[in-house]
Amino acid sequence: MDLADFIEANVQALVDDWAEYAVAISQEESQLSEGQLRNSAADILTAIAADMREPQSAAQQQSKSRGEKHAPHGRFNHVARLHAEDRLSHAFGINDVVAEFRALRATVLRRWQMTSPGGPVAFQQMIRFNEAIDQVLTESVRHYAQRTERIRDLFAGVLAHDLRSPLGAILNSVEVLLRDEGLSSSSMRALAFVQRGAMRMKQMIDDLLIFTRARLGDALPVGFTPQNMGRICRDAVDEVRASYPDALIDLRLEGDLRGRWDGGRMGQLLVNLLTNAVRYGSGKIVVEARAHDEQVTVVVANEGNPIPEHALPTLFDPLTRATSPDRSGMAAGMGLGLYICRCIASAHQGTISVESSKRGTCFTVQIPRSPSPTV
Repeated sequence: MDLADFIEANVQALVDDWAEYAVAISQEESQLSEGQLRNSAADILTAIAADMREPQSAAQQQSKSRGEKHAPHGRFNHVARLHAEDRLSHAFGINDVVAEFRALRATVLRRWQMTSPGGPVAFQQMIRFNEAIDQVLTESVRHYAQRTERIRDLFAGVLAHDLRSPLGAILNSVEVLLRDEGLSSSSMRALAFVQRGAMRMKQMIDDLLIFTRARLGDALPVGFTPQNMGRICRDAVDEVRASYPDALIDLRLEGDLRGRWDGGRMGQLLVNLLTNAVRYGSGKIVVEARAHDEQVTVVVANEGNPIPEHALPTLFDPLTRATSPDRSGMAAGMGLGLYICRCIASAHQGTISVESSKRGTCFTVQIPRSPSPTV
């Protein structure tokens, strides 16, 4: 009997066998119940049997073995996604999902081996069956991982949003207390520490909100108003100098630097780049803003050890760092600074790039003088 015919003729028995086996191998690691295990097994087996009856060329088989997607397998994807959604709703771990498919594969092949005549045809059918199992497993795990990441991002976004209110109350209270002339010098110093810590927390929360919004597919909110890039650069330099009094920052401005941008966001981008230059570099830092035609370029360059070449391709990815900071100072944050810079540059329809060598590291931001408003 062909393996596809065998599966369809013995679906119920296979589901019974598989459920018992899957519970046995998973009972120490999870809370899988037999009822939960059975609910999508029949659909998976039916889809696999149908796939095995479809003609398949050698090229298609090779492509499938490499994990490439095929249009004819929409039903596979549908069944796999439903399975992942169901398992996620029952709090299954990713290891539980993989264990289920491992048990399904072993159950079908063990039972079929008892009735199979063997030979080259049976061997080819086993290969086809394994391909089908792998395809459903891959899609199920992929969808499970995507849904898990989205749930995690939603949680982080809600947490960051809700933390803003109590943190705002702390900052407002500190502002009031700092105006109290009756406080001792030690109390004033303690309040200053609280204020700096709260401001750092606010920056981290704001970065986390941008990160989660971008991950969830929301565009970074920007509002374009008349701005002067020279003033934005000066304000950013002054802010960083206040936190790092020993930093040597040289500001160079050239041309007509007026345009329409989100001043707050561009200031955030420059502060992030300057703070990175202070923490990871050494010697003098140069900030240069120049205008040409309908574009403005801002460059932040610092001396010091180069960024490792292997780190450059992922430097603007979230939650990554190339090296450890060389200087003490404010907390290093969550590794979102350069990712936020890229988001801000993209929201202004611009680009950000980096070059690093023994002579130093140079970040270049290029944005249009008047970005088109997004709908």
